[in-house]
Amino acid sequence: MGRKVHPLGFRIGVIRDWQAKWYADKNYVAFLQEDFQLRRAIQSRYADARISMVEIERQGNEVSITIYTARPGIVIGRGGQRVDEVRLYLDKLIGKRIRLNIREIHQPEMDAYLVARTVADQLEHRIAYRRAMKQAIFRTMQAGAKGIRISCGGRLGGAEIARRETMHQGRVPLQTLRADIDYGFTEARTTLGRIGIKVWLYKGDILPEPKEMEIEEILSEVEGEGLEVVPVAEVSPAMDAAPAVETVPAVEAAQATLVEEGENDVTIEAGEVPQGSSGKPAG
Repeated sequence: MGRKVHPLGFRIGVIRDWQAKWYADKNYVAFLQEDFQLRRAIQSRYADARISMVEIERQGNEVSITIYTARPGIVIGRGGQRVDEVRLYLDKLIGKRIRLNIREIHQPEMDAYLVARTVADQLEHRIAYRRAMKQAIFRTMQAGAKGIRISCGGRLGGAEIARRETMHQGRVPLQTLRADIDYGFTEARTTLGRIGIKVWLYKGDILPEPKEMEIEEILSEVEGEGLEVVPVAEVSPAMDAAPAVETVPAVEAAQATLVEEGENDVTIEAGEVPQGSSGKPAG
């Protein structure tokens, strides 16, 4: 059987944070039901606003909601009128004070849920599923992603027997915890039934930053041992230079002797010392 783990839940506490930030002992079930109601109400009110994620925070009797959307103009409305209407509606829904924050998603092609929603909209408009998946993969890779995988399951192409088709490009390391992998799922409601779309999107690795305290501790330990830390830029380049070639005294003596004897056609290279005494020619 498959050993599938949700990519977002697998990385919570490592490189990802919770989408609902609150703590409760007695009213946990009530707060959880309120979160479900708020998310459903926001998605139904803003069905065409490309909302990717909704974060909920609680402080006392006040609920702070952050909406991440690719179309902030639709959420805000003309002069902020639509935001005020939705805030009043949510106030009456749960009976608590609501504070709304709108965040814009600048690159919808780098959001897994929005990519899945784009493919679903194309399937609902009777576009071929292979073409929709290839276009989504091409746009995402052009936006700077390192890998993407799209899986569609259902009555693809109007077939009577449901099946699953998967396309991918690049690499998607699901088992690497530091890999920034976004996951999105949605359904396309076609006339022949629902088609599920899953998207895994790999953006790169999130590496831990070195802490300043650790570096200071290492430097203090080195100085305590009496060692001196020398930067690489201060090392003299003369240390790497090749030593100069010195003239051997025996070579000079041999050349002078040969000149005196009239043998000018003999050449002695530097470093080739004639066998015999150190300062006299052999023979």
